[in-house]
Amino acid sequence: MKRSLILAASLLALSLLSACAGKAPLLKSNPPAKSTEPGYPTIERLVAGCAEGEKPFDCDRRAILAMQGGYEVQFKFDETVVLQPGYKRAEPKRSMGFEFVLLVEDTGRKISLQHILVMGDGTVTKHWRQDWVYEAPMRWVYTGSQRFEQQKRDPAEVPGTWTQLVYEVNDAPRYSGNGKWNHRYDVSTWTSERNWRPLPRREYTKRSDYQIISTENRHTIAPQGWTHEQDNTKVIQAPDEKDAVLVREFGFNEYRRIKGYDFQPAVNYWNGTSAFWADVRKRWENEFATQGSITLSVVPGDESFNMAVLDLADAYRKNPQADIYQKKLDDIFSKYVNVRKIQTGLR
Repeated sequence: MKRSLILAASLLALSLLSACAGKAPLLKSNPPAKSTEPGYPTIERLVAGCAEGEKPFDCDRRAILAMQGGYEVQFKFDETVVLQPGYKRAEPKRSMGFEFVLLVEDTGRKISLQHILVMGDGTVTKHWRQDWVYEAPMRWVYTGSQRFEQQKRDPAEVPGTWTQLVYEVNDAPRYSGNGKWNHRYDVSTWTSERNWRPLPRREYTKRSDYQIISTENRHTIAPQGWTHEQDNTKVIQAPDEKDAVLVREFGFNEYRRIKGYDFQPAVNYWNGTSAFWADVRKRWENEFATQGSITLSVVPGDESFNMAVLDLADAYRKNPQADIYQKKLDDIFSKYVNVRKIQTGLR
């Protein structure tokens, strides 16, 4: 019960967080966005870029793998250009947390990184996951109304690209994008094309004046860590009406590599639950493989799905007997994933 209350409080706190879905006990809302701990020194490292004669593929991989480590993260979101008469900009959003990024998988052409939030007392929270796939011929995309569909890519646009796939705290799909890494001037930056994505948790618990976001994402490897910039346009969607743009927003998430903070609880958590989460990932992959799409029955703002899977992961950590939790995972997925498709037999 105590852990469930912590999880519930964490998910509530995440309404202040960034576009990355998850839950975080260790967050400060605005203002100010400063560390709650005294002076953790920055660890600086040279940014390699891409040397003459190196294969771009190898330079790309090095940049992605450089995102591993322990960070103090600052999340900043500011609405900028107003695009509808009478609209007033929302107040800027500021929050922060301490996050450890670890390697889940590296097959060469696919790299998977898991983010785990760590608070000062050692409590950990599984946060978002990012997968990077080289020259993916297909990817899932968000199409609105809690639906994600597999789509084939134009073969002419595939060479040299990396697809970033971003996942929820329960490993449900969140948003994705295709783009190329650029290593000019010894700086490694990946920029996506424009994509649809759901409302972030910081918004969907509070707003109903827009329904979807058109976004372009940019990741840059820096000497102090790395950054995630977001060029967001908030879009109004109504039945039988043309989409209307509401306002633009700039997001800046800065991952500052630090020393002196204890990130070991994140490693311990992952060592104790990684097999459980591997099974969860396989279930999501199977949904796409067998159905071609995923529709979530949970409505935005309802954290019951996240809570159910995270609670089960905690139980597995205490008693790591996989067969005990299979039926419970079956029941959870039956309740929240592709429910309408199962009931109606329609895609």
